[in-house]
This record gives sequence, structure tokens and C-alpha cells, in this order.
Amino acid sequence: MTSIKRMKGIAISRPIIYGNSATPLHGKKVGDSDHTHRWTISVRGINNEDISYFVRKVAFKLHDTYENPNRGKHFNPVMQSGSIIEKPPFEVTETGWGEFDIIIKIHFNPVSGEKPLTLYHHLKLHPYEEDGLGNPWPKQKPVTSYSYDEIVFNEPIDSFYNILQENTASSIPLKKTPHHQFSLQAEQEEIERLEKAIKTTQQETAKHRERCKRLEIELAAK
Repeated sequence: MTSIKRMKGIAISRPIIYGNSATPLHGKKVGDSDHTHRWTISVRGINNEDISYFVRKVAFKLHDTYENPNRGKHFNPVMQSGSIIEKPPFEVTETGWGEFDIIIKIHFNPVSGEKPLTLYHHLKLHPYEEDGLGNPWPKQKPVTSYSYDEIVFNEPIDSFYNILQENTASSIPLKKTPHHQFSLQAEQEEIERLEKAIKTTQQETAKHRERCKRLEIELAAK
């Protein structure tokens, strides 16, 4: 009988990388569609380490404009199966023309007793203006956008804890990879958008206060 005893006061984490790579189709579009890129969304371990000992399956929710947006790598259009990837590599390859948010749901080993984890990734097809060295982005070079994260299991069930202990994993990336550039630039872009929004809000607030003052003066003069 499987133990369900919780390891009180213990937390253990496992790192993952999730995101996408994209390559232009160079004018060779799929059929008569307007798709411009081929891309792959994936969830994997650091340096492609096997994560199947704690990840049972991964579901990807694409944009609603795709036929069966919940499909996975082995999608069967008749049976509508394969919406969940149940073994490595946990990835989906598609073609398209637009960027959108992808919902990623990670299901853990049943013995873990853990609920699925939901992540969000903004599909990136187009490069930033430069390659990080001040040069134009090479047309033949794939665009990559990945995020590093650590899944923390608080007070895990003892049998699952033993599985995690038996399978060690790197806690940080062992080498610098292209996704770092995109993650940092995406973060900086978000900061700039927030700063701009705050500045706009402050300006509108100041204008509103000025209008209120004028109205108060006009009412007092009557």
C-alpha cells in the first residue's frame, strides 16, 4: 500500500525550462494558409534532463483559431486524441503567423498527490531588433523565448519525496543559452510598459485634479 505520509517542514524543488523556438518558413507556406513560421512549445529539464520521473503529462492550450486548440503532438483529427503529451519530449510543433498566449498545464506523478500546475507562455515568433550585440537579427537564425522556473513541492508525500531524492537535478542552467536574452528583454519590455502606464495615469490624474479645481472656482464665483 502506497504511503501518504507528508514530510512535515520539508520543501524540495525541481527546475524546468518552458517556452518556444520559432523558424521562418521563408516563403514556403503550409498549403494555401498564411502561416509564416514553424514553432515548437516545450517543457523540459535543464540541459534536457529527464523530468518524467515527476512529470506525468503536459497539456498545451493553443489559440482558439487552431483546429482543436487542445491538441498535442500526436493529434488525431477524427478521434480528437493526443491533447495531452504523456511522455517526453513534452512539446507541440505547429505553424502559424501570429503571437499569442499558450496555457501549459503540468500534471505530476500520481504518487505525488499534487494538483496540476498551470503556466502561461507568450509565443514569440519575431526577433527583437538586435541580436544582443548590436547587429541586425540574422534571417536564418531561429527565435527562442524560454523561461527558467523551479517547481517547489512543500511537505511532499514521503514516497514521492523518495522518488525526487533518487533523481537528482541541476538547480541552475549549466551554460548560458539564447533564452536568457529573450527572458531578460521581455522582462525589461514589461517594466517599460508598466512605467509608461504609471506615467500616463499620473498625467491623467493631474489633469482631472486641475479640472476639479477650475470647477470649484467657477462654482464659488456664482
